[in-house]
Amino acid sequence: MQIKQFYNQGHSQFSYIISSGKEAVIIDPVRDVEHYLQYLADKQLILKYIFETHIHADFVSGHLELADKTGATIVYGPQVRVAYPSYSARHNESFNLEGCSIKALHTPGHTMESVCYLLNNNVGQPIAIFTGDTLFVGDVGRPDLMSGNKNAVELSEYLYHSINDIIKTLPDELVVYPGHGAGSFCGKNPGKEKFSTIGEQKKRNYALKDISLEKFTNEITTGLSVPPEYFFKVMSINIMGCRPMKDVFRNNLNFLSPVNFKAETQRALIVDTRNELEFSKAFIKGSVNIGLDGSFATWAGILLDPDHPVLLVCDSGKEKEAIGALAQIGIENVRGILHGGIKSWKDAGQPVDNVENIDAEDFYFLFENEGYILVDLRSHQNFNAQHIKRSLSIPLDELPHRLNEFSPDTKYLLVCKGGYHSMIAASILKRNGINQVVNISGGFDAVSAFQPQYVESI
Repeated sequence: MQIKQFYNQGHSQFSYIISSGKEAVIIDPVRDVEHYLQYLADKQLILKYIFETHIHADFVSGHLELADKTGATIVYGPQVRVAYPSYSARHNESFNLEGCSIKALHTPGHTMESVCYLLNNNVGQPIAIFTGDTLFVGDVGRPDLMSGNKNAVELSEYLYHSINDIIKTLPDELVVYPGHGAGSFCGKNPGKEKFSTIGEQKKRNYALKDISLEKFTNEITTGLSVPPEYFFKVMSINIMGCRPMKDVFRNNLNFLSPVNFKAETQRALIVDTRNELEFSKAFIKGSVNIGLDGSFATWAGILLDPDHPVLLVCDSGKEKEAIGALAQIGIENVRGILHGGIKSWKDAGQPVDNVENIDAEDFYFLFENEGYILVDLRSHQNFNAQHIKRSLSIPLDELPHRLNEFSPDTKYLLVCKGGYHSMIAASILKRNGINQVVNISGGFDAVSAFQPQYVESI
C-alpha cells in the first residue's frame, strides 16, 4: 500500500493517490490532471475511484477529465446533486481496493456533503484519514462558503458534531492528511504541516478541545475574512462540469508580438507572472504582478475579474503553467502571451516602469526621515500577533476596495511576510496612479530580524 501526496502551491492544496496492488484511487484532484496520469502510468496502476471530499470552492476539480481518460467512478458524499454521472456514498460505506478498503465518513459542517475518507488495511485496521476541508492541521474548514439553505451558525453546529462524534472518536495514532495547508482561504489559519495525527490535533487544534457548542461556533465564525468572489463561480463550475484542459490550452495559448500585444492592452488586463524581484526591475505600465512562484491561482482569483480578458507576461517556458493555473480558478479568457517576454518588449523600444526595492537595513532611514507611511499587507490576524510600530494594516485582499485611502502625493513603504504580497500591492497601486511606493525586500521577517526594536503586538 502506498500514499502519494501532491501539493498545489497556488491553492495551498493537497491531493492524494492511494494505491494497493495494481489498483488506485485519487482524492480531490485539481483540474490539470497530467501529473496524476503520469504517476499512474509510471506505476502501472488502474484508477478505480475518484473521491471528492466535497464540492470545492477554491479550485476547479479534475474529476471529469480523469473519469473520461480512465473510466474511474466519481464519488461524492451524501446529498450531492451535480450535472454529470457520479456516485453518492452513504455514511460508513466502504470501497475496496486490492488489500485495503476506504470508508466514507459523512462529516457535514464545512459543507453539507463533506466527507472524510478512512483508509483501512487488509484486516480492517485504520491507517490514515483524508479529511478534506473538514479538518486541517491546527484548524477546521470555514462554515460559510457553500451553505445552501443553511447559515454559517447552523453549519457550525453540524461541524461541531462531526468533530466530536466522529473525528475525536478515531484512534490517536491515526494519521491525518488534510485538504489544505497554510495560506488557504478555506479555513481561518490552516497549519503548514503536510500531515498530523488525531492525537496531536486533540492537543494543538482549538476546534478539537473539549469546548461547548456555543464557544466552538464563536471560535470558528469570528474573524473570518470575506470569501473571495471567485469561489462562487468555481462552485458552479464544479457542479456543472468544465471543459477538458486541451481545449483550454488550444483557445488560450496564443503568442503575440510586442506590437500586437500592445494593441490588445486597451481591452485586456496585463498580468505579469514573473517573480517579484524581476518584475520590480522592469514591467509594462499598468501590469499587475502575481508571481507563479507563490500562491498565484489564489491571488489571481481574488484580484482578477473572471470575465475580463487577460494578457500574460511570463518567463520562457512558464506560459502553459500560467494558463493552467488560471483555468484552475475558472479564468479561460487569455487574449495573448507576450512572445519573448519582457525582453522582447524592451527590444522593441516600448516603455517600462519599475518599483524601488529596499533591504531591511535601509528601512529605518526612509521610515524615520523621509515621511513614508508603512502599509502592512498581511492578514489582520498576523498583524495583530506582531507588526512594525506605526504601520497601517491593509490586508492584500482588502486593497482593491480601499484604494481611496491612498493619495498620489504621499510616499508609501509596503511590507508583507516575505515580499510576494507587497509587490502585488505595489503593482496595483501604481496601476491606480499611486506611484510613490517602495517595497521592502524580505518583508516583515527581514525587518523583525534586523530591526527588532520596531516590532510590537496588539
